[in-house]
Amino acid sequence: MTTRLLLTRRLVQLLIGLFLYGIAIALMVRGGIGLSPWDVLAQGVSLKTGIPFGFVTNLIGLVVLAFWIPLRQRPGLGTVLNVLLVGPSAQLGLDLLPQQTELWAQVLFFVAGLALLAVATGLYIGPRLGPGPRDGLMTGLHARTGRPIWMVRTAIEVTVLIIGWVLGGNVGIGTLAFALLVGPLCSLTLPFFAIRLPQDAATAAPLESELEGTAEQSAGLEEEQDAVRFDVRDGILLESDRAAHQRTWRSDDPLVRAPQPDRAAPAPREATSSRPSRAVAAHWLDDRITRRPRHP
Repeated sequence: MTTRLLLTRRLVQLLIGLFLYGIAIALMVRGGIGLSPWDVLAQGVSLKTGIPFGFVTNLIGLVVLAFWIPLRQRPGLGTVLNVLLVGPSAQLGLDLLPQQTELWAQVLFFVAGLALLAVATGLYIGPRLGPGPRDGLMTGLHARTGRPIWMVRTAIEVTVLIIGWVLGGNVGIGTLAFALLVGPLCSLTLPFFAIRLPQDAATAAPLESELEGTAEQSAGLEEEQDAVRFDVRDGILLESDRAAHQRTWRSDDPLVRAPQPDRAAPAPREATSSRPSRAVAAHWLDDRITRRPRHP
């Protein structure tokens, strides 16, 4: 596939993903049994000000994007389009879809919205053209403050949720379901829609740097194959703090530093008993299972 054709495919997939993302939000809003924290905030602001929900979504995206400036992050093309397109798409969905009042229909709308949101997340993150503004805020604060990702994410989303709830946003069972299910669902759609870039396009082309921006979009996706789990929010993949801690602990383990079968230049073996040697073999087998990169 030529560079131009690949770029066209990435842009088309990005636009489809952002459009479907807005429709997914509209489905959950019309379901009326709870929203994600950021959508609770947008709905609350919309109810208090009378500004249409879609336009409020755009405004909140712009405000969040402004916080990127002190964090010294540069948005990618996907980030800018996210701010501009998700709001109108959500508003279109709200204009077309009726509000549901029957419980079975509310659940159906919410489930359909959540499933569609997972697909849309995979579509718009797959082209690797920059994260959404909210995700960039989370990773930027993590990088600047040194606080764990889970702490930064929790602080942001709890704050947003409380403000939105006070303003009248819809917090319900759907909010809890969203928090529990969006990660596992996105973990299925992200690999399916991921577009693999040629090495020269991903690392050398100046155009690629301009398209992707500087914010982290998939930290740990390629290089952290031995992570225990990944934390997913709107398509962002971030290695868990627990996984990082365990990997650091393992790197300090004297058994890991001992000779292993696939090392080209083994260090002189220290006098050890037969039992530690079995532990070394176990570490080596674990390395093969988790696909850790070989070290020369």
